[in-house]
Amino acid sequence: MARMFTLAAGAGTPPVVFVHGFACDHTDWRAQIEAFAPRHAVLACDLRGHGRTPGEAADCSIETYGADLAALLAERATAPAVLVGHSMGCRVVLEAYRRARERVARLVLVDASRLGSGDPDEAAEAMRAAIDFVGFPAFAEALFAQMFLRPSPTAARIVERAKRLPPAVGAALFASMVRWDAARMDEALGAVRVPLMVIQSTTMGPDRKRVALRAGETTPWLELVRSRVPHARVETLAGVGHFPQIEAAARVNALLDEFLGSDA
Repeated sequence: MARMFTLAAGAGTPPVVFVHGFACDHTDWRAQIEAFAPRHAVLACDLRGHGRTPGEAADCSIETYGADLAALLAERATAPAVLVGHSMGCRVVLEAYRRARERVARLVLVDASRLGSGDPDEAAEAMRAAIDFVGFPAFAEALFAQMFLRPSPTAARIVERAKRLPPAVGAALFASMVRWDAARMDEALGAVRVPLMVIQSTTMGPDRKRVALRAGETTPWLELVRSRVPHARVETLAGVGHFPQIEAAARVNALLDEFLGSDA
């Protein structure tokens, strides 16, 4: 495993591990770390090529990230852990669960989506071509700017951070996400045997534009989850953008706290 920067705080079981999204880092979980460290051992990592963890484009993929996370669990988690992923991080926690099921107690997917379907290689190549056509900084700016319902200093900071991701890493990784979705998403969801909670605030269309959900609204992604994981708990947060752990931290923390203490 490449040495990942990992923020560790607190003590207590089950351990809770937070995994950030594409072009993000561990600081997106600040509100959750503060809320859960008093009662749980908490880990929040920076994946390769993000934050304080170095990484080359060839090493930045969902498969590699999942292997890194599984290795982190073996090294740092003292008991089966609750894995909480946001956006791309949802794929990473599912991949880590596939590789190390005995080290995972529960899974939480925060505002996930499915970006790729059909032939995995063709889907990835089409995405890579789309990114190369406009250049990664412009792609990242357009992608992240529509993740927020209204302008704010936090939104501006997150957009600028995304644009600073090394272009080679960003282009390769986003294509990897699309390939993983097409090749492994169905299988990964179908393999889940532990309690799973989905916290969903937006839906993404084929044009990669995000729209906030209404209360009780469903989406193709949520229907996929329900079909593959019938026992999944689905919670919709209305009127929130793509970063509910930041934009609606108290609501997300309450859901996580309840889920950690529930029987299913």
